[in-house]
Amino acid sequence: MTDIRINAAFDSGNIEVLATRGATARLAIRKDRESDFFQWFHFRVDGADDRELELKITGLEASAYPGGWPGYRAAVSQDREIWSRAESHYDPREDGGTLTIRHRPEAGPCWFAYFAPYSMERHHDLVAATAGCDGVEYRCLGTSVEGQPVDCLVIGEGPKQVWLYARQHPGESMAEWWMEGALDMLTDPADPHARRLRQLCRFHIVPNANPDGSCRGHLRTNAVGVNLNREWHEPSAARSPEVLAIRNAMDESGVDFAMDVHGDEAIPHVFLAGFEGIPSWTDELGEGYARYRRILERRTPDFQTKRGYPVAAPGRANLSMSTNQVAERFGCVAMTLEMPFKDNDDLPCKAQGWSPDRSKLLARECLAALLEWLQD
Repeated sequence: MTDIRINAAFDSGNIEVLATRGATARLAIRKDRESDFFQWFHFRVDGADDRELELKITGLEASAYPGGWPGYRAAVSQDREIWSRAESHYDPREDGGTLTIRHRPEAGPCWFAYFAPYSMERHHDLVAATAGCDGVEYRCLGTSVEGQPVDCLVIGEGPKQVWLYARQHPGESMAEWWMEGALDMLTDPADPHARRLRQLCRFHIVPNANPDGSCRGHLRTNAVGVNLNREWHEPSAARSPEVLAIRNAMDESGVDFAMDVHGDEAIPHVFLAGFEGIPSWTDELGEGYARYRRILERRTPDFQTKRGYPVAAPGRANLSMSTNQVAERFGCVAMTLEMPFKDNDDLPCKAQGWSPDRSKLLARECLAALLEWLQD
């Protein structure tokens, strides 16, 4: 019986093969470079030959978010277009915490990932396609540590300055699927919500704020192990040029509304985190944020307000995080959108869990909610 072959030597690939025997394998996730963060995996398996695979990813109690593994099911695809969920089970007592994935491929190679990947090749296609649409301006805000462009797409002629940015944490690939949905909507000449939003707003959209980490298969950091969402108080050209480029561009334009798009490993719901606790908090700003949440909750059953992160006490906000820094710096309504790696337990999908399509649909609802919020 031949052993399966496992490979992660590609864009966003991440796995270490500890042992293989027949259709079974013992694996581990490689840490982000110059960091102890690890959780993202992405690899392909060849040679299953109609056998059921048993893939054991070990050592996960030491991962960035061990609470993300119970109830989690790995993403799997055979065409790299449609991603379903494989049978998965987590045992915190086995081999330092082990996720066991079982799957029988239909034929040929198959790919496994922590979430449906959003490749840099697809990112470049997204930028090219959007930049070619009427009324879209492309800007390179700067470059990453390794010299990749920090792409920004500018849409609309209105007075309200809206910033949307994603993948500060590169393993949160659902965030760029969300961006694809947002850009599809905003460039659709037939969409009435988009038409009105383009009249009211000037959108500055950064689909991927961390291209180096994305290529390297990192969970949370850039090429030098820096968590970009802890750099907004004092970004530097050496450690966090990505944040420096975005924040400088925000200083040029000003910000009236901002959304930082993320994914959460442990919480199986869609939710928002705000800017409570910033030094310049006002009840008026707080009501603006609360009103947006109410509108979005009414618009889509995929969003809820009962579960999320603890709220910072007055004056205790972490200003190194983008949402807090942007709200404080510009006196605007800012927020962090979180989508699940697992599923939305309020509206579960057995076949796909939370998925690229639901991320894209949520983007459309977020933008339609923004229009309602602006016009209310």
